[in-house]
Amino acid sequence: MSAPPGAPATPQPFAESTPLGLLGLSIGCAALLPVALGLAVTPAALRTAAWFCLLFGGGCQFLAGMMALANKNMLGGTLFTTFAFNWVMNWWALAGMAEGKLPDPHVVLSVDICFLIIFVVLTYAFGFFSKLLVAFLVDIDLLYLFRILREVLHDQKTFTIPVAICTVVLAFIALWLSFAILVNSSAGRPVFPMPGPLFLPPAPPPPPPAS
Repeated sequence: MSAPPGAPATPQPFAESTPLGLLGLSIGCAALLPVALGLAVTPAALRTAAWFCLLFGGGCQFLAGMMALANKNMLGGTLFTTFAFNWVMNWWALAGMAEGKLPDPHVVLSVDICFLIIFVVLTYAFGFFSKLLVAFLVDIDLLYLFRILREVLHDQKTFTIPVAICTVVLAFIALWLSFAILVNSSAGRPVFPMPGPLFLPPAPPPPPPAS
């Protein structure tokens, strides 16, 4: 997720930061899963999940985003940095819920709609990198769609399982992507296969004819 196919390689100040952001994302998803399924909704469980969201979901992705931007990776850096602040909001919401303070649902719904629009557009952008990254973004799109439907239809029960499934799939794809970058480069072979781009960049224009 560092450069589009065919882009020239240039020295970067930091190592590839994508695995750091993805591992933090997967750990944050794992912490949210018991809460999403309704299996752990005690104040202690909410506070525990909140800190995992802050340190791993928010911290790892913010650091990964800053490193990616320093590496001139605008797309990955923008995604990680923006999503990092969303994980900070997850920390705030869970910590408040542990004290019986719920976030305002109307504000959350409005922001979720904005996030859905952002991620739908980014889904197309990441199609120029890998089909697996497209699947990763599609899963995020579905996650926000189910969250929006749950709030609009006031139906917590119906959408609990779909949201939980999207959370599990998101964590799994994030782990696979991070392992593909970390392990494949070390092993020198595709231990974790990484499919190619869904869309091919346009071919460069032909050179002008010689006079």
